[in-house]
Amino acid sequence: MKVRRATTDVFLVEGVASNWVLVRDGHDLTLIDAGYPKDIEDVVASVEQIGHRIEDVRGVLITHAHIDHVGAIPALLRRHTVPTFAGERELPMLVGERHEQATTWDVVSRCWRPRVARWAVTIARAGAQTHVSVPETQALQSDSALDLPGAPRSVPCPGHTSGHTAYMLPDAGVVVTGDALITGHPIVARTGPQLLPAFFGHDSAQAFASLDALAELDVDTVLPGHGPIWRGSLRSAVDEARS
Repeated sequence: MKVRRATTDVFLVEGVASNWVLVRDGHDLTLIDAGYPKDIEDVVASVEQIGHRIEDVRGVLITHAHIDHVGAIPALLRRHTVPTFAGERELPMLVGERHEQATTWDVVSRCWRPRVARWAVTIARAGAQTHVSVPETQALQSDSALDLPGAPRSVPCPGHTSGHTAYMLPDAGVVVTGDALITGHPIVARTGPQLLPAFFGHDSAQAFASLDALAELDVDTVLPGHGPIWRGSLRSAVDEARS
């Protein structure tokens, strides 16, 4: 686990094979995503590393329901009960009624590639096959500022999943993009703004179209669900991802 400072009060945390974000406002925190199930101790450790306790978390925002982004949330809620929020169309996935993600066969059939094989072993150890649900999650009601530390605003970016949501932190000039826009992945050789390989997502055409929503944001820092921090024009990032 590595904690990267994006701004004075916003931190990107690199877990076993995905990222989460901590947003600080005084003594209070917002957590955005939470890695794989076995990332739970690292989630707690990342909070402590920036000088806080898990009890300082006031709410959890979910970009989407895939195991590498919500895996540690149930264990976190058993330690500290806080509200969780996600896009309304993501709620069926969070209770297990629907599934919009790569299957075991999607991964196994690509394990002839060394990068995929190494990554598959890593995520298996992290709890990728664990069944996780977060039935307490509340639907985001609008794109107005949420009453959470950092005053995040939701930015719907459907495609990777039907209810995928990014979160803009206007005062920090940051957008947390989840898997709508990433900057690297263990199975991909290149780094920089890009979309995940199509087999990971639900609707590739819609994911491509949703880049328009990100291109319009007045921010200069991307905190992705996979890969390092990216700084610069969001329109340039989107153009690079489209290329």
